Amino acid sequence: MNGRKNRPKSSAKPPERALHQLRIIAGKWRSRRLMFAPVAGLRPTGDRIRETLFNWLLGEIEGARCLDLFSGSGALGLEALSRGAASATLLELNPQAARQLAANLALLAADNAELAQADTLQWLQQTPPARYDLVFLDPPFDADLWQPVIELLTAKHWLSTTALVYIEAPHDYALVVPQSWHLHREKRAGEVCIRLYRLVSGGS
Repeated sequence: MNGRKNRPKSSAKPPERALHQLRIIAGKWRSRRLMFAPVAGLRPTGDRIRETLFNWLLGEIEGARCLDLFSGSGALGLEALSRGAASATLLELNPQAARQLAANLALLAADNAELAQADTLQWLQQTPPARYDLVFLDPPFDADLWQPVIELLTAKHWLSTTALVYIEAPHDYALVVPQSWHLHREKRAGEVCIRLYRLVSGGS
């Protein structure tokens, strides 16, 4: 016997984790603060990286059709809408994160946004109703989903002829992209590398 008394099990539920905040940087929703779910593996693109990315995209956002894969907090898709994108489709599999995204879209009255609670690889198997001008690809890093998504974007013809594809990945991850994808911008931020590709003539 170790001398310790058995303690009765508590019937109280563990406290729910508090929601986190996300700030829209610029555009019609500039400085708006939104909540996002504290889901394991959800890693919103930080303000500095977003600022860099959208500086790269100056002149490209207005009127663009955007696809935000593995949307999570919605940081990239919502920022694009705020800056004048014509529409955005946001994909998020996690139910809690998807519910919070839906609440944020309603709060912003973002009627040009479509939210799908779906597995990205399955969703990309369908025939696209229209092609996208700008795609954000920032999956959970431990899932290693970059290559199958890149292959589906190309094989299923999800991209317009001059589309831009943003990819966020570990700095030492060796991406393999189609020959028609030209590396337009690249930057390392700590252990993360951000890349922006542009399709050239004859792409997907």
